[in-house]
Amino acid sequence: MTTGIRMDEPSGDVEHLTLLLAWLSPSFPVGAFSYSHGIEAAVEQGFVRDRATLIRWIGGVLEHGAGRTDAMLFAHAHAAVLAGDEAGFAWAVERADVLRVSSEMALESRAQGQAFLTTIRNAWPLDGLERWRGVIAGTGRPPAYAVGVAMAAALAGVGVWPALAAFLHAFVANLVSAGVRLVPLGQTDGQKALAALDPLVHHAAEVALLTPIDDLGGRSAMVDWTSMIHETQYTRLFRS
Repeated sequence: MTTGIRMDEPSGDVEHLTLLLAWLSPSFPVGAFSYSHGIEAAVEQGFVRDRATLIRWIGGVLEHGAGRTDAMLFAHAHAAVLAGDEAGFAWAVERADVLRVSSEMALESRAQGQAFLTTIRNAWPLDGLERWRGVIAGTGRPPAYAVGVAMAAALAGVGVWPALAAFLHAFVANLVSAGVRLVPLGQTDGQKALAALDPLVHHAAEVALLTPIDDLGGRSAMVDWTSMIHETQYTRLFRS
């Protein structure tokens, strides 16, 4: 009796899957749990107060805010690394650093990006990593999280579509987790929110891969505002 599993089939897809699961796991030491991306202030202001408003808020971030911007820069950086285009990659590094509307949003992106690449260098050695770290250093700017993950994925041979979808899923999952703690919501409500946002993750990845880079930018004024007022919020659990 056989199981129907062919062990001689290519294992690349499975290897890439487990790689993404490891790199984008909550246990990967980038400190994602300490950032709420302005949701803490949104809860304080009453904009996010239940599962429905949390879904709507995170959906807006994904489609119109940093989710959109980072997804486009992720795709651009990934393509640049594959093509050996150092100038194009440096452009993505610079844009990813400057397109932050508040000091906390900048901290969120930079700190996670630096922590991600430090851990990759120490625990997941990749051919060509030092070359592209040198390109980042040459810009004089810290690496944004999206650009760091895109670079590592390209060097590991992970396709842009699964890498980008996994990155956006991790981003959304972290915001849902923040919302569960802040509103607060139950764990089941958190999973329902994540399930409702999953189609938006796939759509956001598809849009980022099809949108010309000249259309780079966000349009999420309320998210930007909550990030700014969070900087002076009296009681805070999160760093953004």
